[in-house]
Amino acid sequence: MKHPMAKILYFANLVDKLGSSSEEISLPTSITDVRALLAWLRGRGGHWETALMEHMVQVTVNRQFAALETSLNNTSEIAIVPVRPG
Repeated sequence: MKHPMAKILYFANLVDKLGSSSEEISLPTSITDVRALLAWLRGRGGHWETALMEHMVQVTVNRQFAALETSLNNTSEIAIVPVRPG
């Protein structure tokens, strides 16, 4: 039986910066909300660290705009979109 995996979608200039438009990933048990996910992804270093700062992205979970405290699990569809500079 296949284990559920979270789907992460990247949009706009994140595709170029991160070299991917999407990935399916089994989230570590420590990743329970959007804030933890972004911190974990930034831990990859390089462009991940600079492109995924909390103030630079908007996140949706299951097609609903999400706060940093929004819960996640391995059935979530997560979209990360860059915030346009104000």
